[in-house]
Amino acid sequence: MSSLIAGTRFSVLDRSRVREGHGDAEALRDTVALAGELERLGYHRFWVSEHHGVPGVAGSAPTVLAAAVASATRTIRVGTGGVMLPNHRPLVVAEQFGMLESLFPGRIDMGLGRSVGFTDGVRRALGRGKDDADDFAGQLDELLSWFRGTSPEGVRARPAEGLTVPPFVLAMGEGAAVAARAGLPMVIGDLRDRARMQRGIDRYRADFRPSVWAGEPYVVVSGTVAVADSPEAARRLLVPEAWSMAYSRTHGTFPPLPPAERVESLTMTAKERDFYERGLAGHIAGTEEQVADELEVLLKETGAQEVLVTTSTHDRRALLDSHRRLAGIVGGTAR
Repeated sequence: MSSLIAGTRFSVLDRSRVREGHGDAEALRDTVALAGELERLGYHRFWVSEHHGVPGVAGSAPTVLAAAVASATRTIRVGTGGVMLPNHRPLVVAEQFGMLESLFPGRIDMGLGRSVGFTDGVRRALGRGKDDADDFAGQLDELLSWFRGTSPEGVRARPAEGLTVPPFVLAMGEGAAVAARAGLPMVIGDLRDRARMQRGIDRYRADFRPSVWAGEPYVVVSGTVAVADSPEAARRLLVPEAWSMAYSRTHGTFPPLPPAERVESLTMTAKERDFYERGLAGHIAGTEEQVADELEVLLKETGAQEVLVTTSTHDRRALLDSHRRLAGIVGGTAR
């Protein structure tokens, strides 16, 4: 194990992906169970996500799911990757995280994003429009003010006020600039477009302003990492998500994850095949030795302090085995 990898934190984001032949409830229970396994493996954080009206994703209420995860674990940090702030009133978000921090002190992270919904129908149901994301920086300032007791509204956020819940900004679009101006840690992906990711990291570091939340830049790079006993087995882990993404791009709906063997037997149109092959490319996947080499390159290029693994696949046993193998690469513990 290299000293660079040894000095890096490794964490996991699980999106509660629904699998063909399994329901939403099972996907949520799988997420909670996985958190316990990853805690035993020594991963640093376990995060959950927010998606609305997506047939292939069960995780629609991240703070609720984070509470279930934190209740089922003892030491791993638990958080959101992320709560989509334009969908919510900042006071309510502060109250929710204040409650989580009060129940599970010292273990809660507040990952925040600026998405406003997957489709026009979802945005209408949420009472939001695309332009609601334009004031993400202002919404973020308001949210943090509730924790510091500096809101001008004359209202106290209970039990959030006075608590410290580490905030992270998901850097999509303008997110890197927002994170830098606010002086917050940044989560950036994905690994398939390294040049774009590096531009975001460089911009963030150049514009970073120290704050009460972070004295210096902190970069978390996120993406798919798949480890198996052969390159072919690692690639098969990528197949269900690659096909699901390809299907969504060609049919307009995001389906549950199919088994890899079913995808491999499909006859695809040229357009589907193009999206599918692109979905398989650019990830970190292979044997332990191959993945260790690729991680070394990634960390040298980005200078990231942390890697957030976002792998999804149909075979949950193979997914857990991949996480076990990755923990082994970083010395039997992901810190």
